[in-house]
Amino acid sequence: MEKISVDNAVGMILCHDMTQILDGVKTTPFRKGHIIQKEDIEHLKNMGKFHIYVWDSKKGYIHENDGATIMLKSSVGKNILNTDVKEGKIDLIAECDGIVRIKKEALFELNMLDNICYSTIHGNRIVRKGDKIAGMRVIPLVIDEKTMDNFEKIANQNYPIIEVEPFKKSKMGIVITGNEIKTGRIKDGFEPVLRKKANMYNSEVVDVIFSGDDTTDIVNAIKCMIEKGANLVAVTGGMSVDPDDTTPDAIKELKGEVITYGTPVLPGAMFMLSYVNDVAIVGLPSCVMYKNASIFDLVVPRLLCGEKMKKEDIAKMGYGGYCLNCEVCTFPECSFGV
Repeated sequence: MEKISVDNAVGMILCHDMTQILDGVKTTPFRKGHIIQKEDIEHLKNMGKFHIYVWDSKKGYIHENDGATIMLKSSVGKNILNTDVKEGKIDLIAECDGIVRIKKEALFELNMLDNICYSTIHGNRIVRKGDKIAGMRVIPLVIDEKTMDNFEKIANQNYPIIEVEPFKKSKMGIVITGNEIKTGRIKDGFEPVLRKKANMYNSEVVDVIFSGDDTTDIVNAIKCMIEKGANLVAVTGGMSVDPDDTTPDAIKELKGEVITYGTPVLPGAMFMLSYVNDVAIVGLPSCVMYKNASIFDLVVPRLLCGEKMKKEDIAKMGYGGYCLNCEVCTFPECSFGV
């Protein structure tokens, strides 16, 4: 670029937006591509712009807006909307409800490039349609073409760097254990909570069975839900170490693939995950019933998006898996689960 005096700029084409703060509000009186007119000179000087840059595209550099467009096209996956590029910056917005997926290591590699800013929310987080999820920008006015070539190479090798996985239309079966509930001694509190959460994640509740604590009855109830087409069966209560807590034994008797019994998440340490073929069976501790956010909200949405989670996925949740039990819960707008 060549710097010239605004007094000599009439007829020149601006190569970047020029912003101004008026009464605390950021405005853009001159946009990229504007042809400088004689009447613009005093306005520019009032903005403190006594010189402008003339763009020379033959020197191996890319304009900030073109660089940001390359970032967008090479790294952003499905179900994401974007704002118009402005001053080298683009914001990304969720196009639907779902889980935001981010390739963390690749994102780190991209941000190691000079003059690149790629900022996101945490991955595997629940997002709603219209939520802002990331921002990207080229930091200087112009950027070396080699840097953008490297960006494209890394992004293409790891594409997509970011995307939103929508909640699939699924079916959930609910098995409620506890003889005290089955016999009517106390009122169940799990069903309304799980129905509400299922609705949030685009899942239909196919049935609710009150099985009691007998292991055989729990096993039969789970099998019944599978026969009814449930993609996920939630078995409530009976997850601790008391003699009458038989839910883990019942889940094991199904002879499926047990991923974990226990997690590094609080609340939710006594959670269990198993698979019978492709059906996820989750044993839910009582905290799911009375906590606004728990292990359920970190794991089940991912399962309902079709992800088959492994032991290592659960182990990684120890980082950020400690809920602060805030007086006013703002989940997922908080550090829990990130």
